[in-house]
Amino acid sequence: MTEIQPGERVELYISPTCPYCRQAMQHYDDAGIRYVAHDAQNDREARTAMFAYTGGDPTVPAIVIDGTYVQSGWGSPPRG
Repeated sequence: MTEIQPGERVELYISPTCPYCRQAMQHYDDAGIRYVAHDAQNDREARTAMFAYTGGDPTVPAIVIDGTYVQSGWGSPPRG
């Protein structure tokens, strides 16, 4: 996982029922890292934004840090 620097904006594009999304959010919560979660399953605008970052990959969570796409999925290897 990419190390987050102070002041960086973390965005997670998620599906509310995705266990990997919940694991990613729990990771950031436990680390005290603030993030914005976008519901890419139910919010058409969020899904469109996610696809712009991921090149159309529907895998969640999609992680974006300071406007740069980092990865899709969670775990080792990433799943979603």
